Amino acid sequence: MPSSPRIRLKVALIPALNRSGPRDPLFVLSGGPGQAASDFYVSAAGAFARVQRQRDIVLVDQRGTGDSNALDCDYPEEDELAEMSPAQIRRLTQMCLAALKSDPRHYTTSVAVRDLDEVRAALGYERINLYGVSYGTRVAQHYLRRYPERVRAVILDGVVAPGLVLAADSALQAQRALDLIFERCRTDAACHAAFPDTAKEFATLRARLTRQPAVISMPDPVAGVVTHETIRTVHLQIATRFLSYAPERAALLPLLLHEAAARNNLAPLAAQAELLATRYANSLSIGMHNAVVCTEDAPLIDPARIDRPALEKTYLGSLQLDGLLEICKVWPHGTIDPDFHAPVDSAVPVLLLSGTADPVTPPSYAEEARRAFSQSVHVIIEGQGHGQLGVGCVPRLLAEFLERGSTQDLDVSCTKTITPAPFFTSFAGPPP
Repeated sequence: MPSSPRIRLKVALIPALNRSGPRDPLFVLSGGPGQAASDFYVSAAGAFARVQRQRDIVLVDQRGTGDSNALDCDYPEEDELAEMSPAQIRRLTQMCLAALKSDPRHYTTSVAVRDLDEVRAALGYERINLYGVSYGTRVAQHYLRRYPERVRAVILDGVVAPGLVLAADSALQAQRALDLIFERCRTDAACHAAFPDTAKEFATLRARLTRQPAVISMPDPVAGVVTHETIRTVHLQIATRFLSYAPERAALLPLLLHEAAARNNLAPLAAQAELLATRYANSLSIGMHNAVVCTEDAPLIDPARIDRPALEKTYLGSLQLDGLLEICKVWPHGTIDPDFHAPVDSAVPVLLLSGTADPVTPPSYAEEARRAFSQSVHVIIEGQGHGQLGVGCVPRLLAEFLERGSTQDLDVSCTKTITPAPFFTSFAGPPP
């Protein structure tokens, strides 16, 4: 509305090297929710190099992230949050809300897709292509729903189907991925020889930390200053979750667990927990994250129907889910379109990408989304985790798909030769 407050959106345009190339750019949509597209692109630019030869690439920091009026506040990190009572979590959430300078009800996906289309129109593009990763796949699908005539082709990487509520089974999916990593170590000759029973060592370490937290001396992974840290079960959960996101990280997991369980050397595992959790927290605008999940996910979770026995069998348990539900008791529900969770039902060509060991968005999520697309190809890559953008031949595949603008006769066979990173059997690396 004309009388509404205004915010500035950060938009970056990376021009195509071929200035006479096609006029349909690629809009890149990042994950989180809460990560800025510009921040994501800094770490992923190389994977888009082939696309940029022919097409402009457009980055829009979604409202509430990055330099688009980020919704930030001081909020405890995950290990601190785990020690808090429900009342403390609600009180901190109220303090976060009070610190925000904007109304978070206007920072949801349903509003953000309107911003995207205004940017498209302002830049003079008739049609666009979309690449979305993780939460960005939700944004891409909703934009396709709202503006089907403006979309030429879509790439969905780590897919969230519109009808899914991620938080409801996130612990189950994380456990599934961890079991696959342990199984891969068991069937890998070098990993199995070095670590005969990684799953047992994990269970032993978890039980030990549950009974008695460990106090250790360790150098800060960034500053290098030696500090004394109390390592609890939550630190094991954090390290395991983030290490399982990608095979390059998962390659360290059996070694780190063995060092901690068999040699009582928890420092390497604790350093990974601190480093990865800090990096993740710094990449997200927590206010925008809460605005999305408390509007689009939490209202669909019925606490009475949560399968708590199943959750308690996982290494994450119900900790994350319960924390989210407490936050969303306080956080206001924002704007959401009535058909937001309905299937998209589109004939636009869609390329879906999944990793078999994805701890967040397994291939089954992509299969559910795919049922709504009449022209689609779903590529499932063995042993890979969350997000396939930089894996093997995937950058070339993306460029070819966009050049064709069609899934017909698209050759995806190169993805069958992709293998996950080999396990480290010592701190010197994998065996030769």
